[in-house]
Amino acid sequence: MIAVLRRDLALALRSGGGFGLGLAFFFVVVVLTPFAVGPDQGKLQIVAVGILWIGALLAALLTLDRVFALDWEDGTLEQLALSGLPLESVVMAKAAVHWITTGAVLTVLAPALGVLLNLAPGGYWPLGLSLLLGTPALSLIGTFGAALTVGIKRGGLLLSLLVLPLYVPTLILGAEAARRGAAGLAYETPLILLAALSLGAIAALPFAGAAALKVTLR
Repeated sequence: MIAVLRRDLALALRSGGGFGLGLAFFFVVVVLTPFAVGPDQGKLQIVAVGILWIGALLAALLTLDRVFALDWEDGTLEQLALSGLPLESVVMAKAAVHWITTGAVLTVLAPALGVLLNLAPGGYWPLGLSLLLGTPALSLIGTFGAALTVGIKRGGLLLSLLVLPLYVPTLILGAEAARRGAAGLAYETPLILLAALSLGAIAALPFAGAAALKVTLR
């Protein structure tokens, strides 16, 4: 598993195009929002948390079609299946690389860009925590969706349709935690639920993704 993680991480950092596109998309969404909403700082503060979380979610979604696609095209996925390495480990390694190159960077970048949206001072810490706890679920759910659609020509649209409804609970809990923090309210409960959601995804989705890959490789 460690070897697969190192290989995929090196490939992702070397190519740069996949995860870089998602991060660039997130940056553009945040920068353009003040132009669309207007200069009213009060309006920006109201939509700040929602825009940051939706931008992070869509940025994570943009890079999912590359999780298994390249390995499927060059036959690496079949070699991994024949190597004796559990496919659950492969799915977990792919999800970890996706989170490192997307979720972890968004966790750092989103609070910094909150300044552009006039995010309330109390919202920065809850926003960072919500992304830290929620983005692993996004990566695991997305990797599961990528496993279901690997091998399907032009499966990007199908992948989006499958994954987006599953992203909704993470979006609601993450945005609610950040919104409560920005309003000066207690935000621990949404964070606990968000952590439970990510832990549940870690426990279950590698096995579900491995099962999907086994069906595809038969």
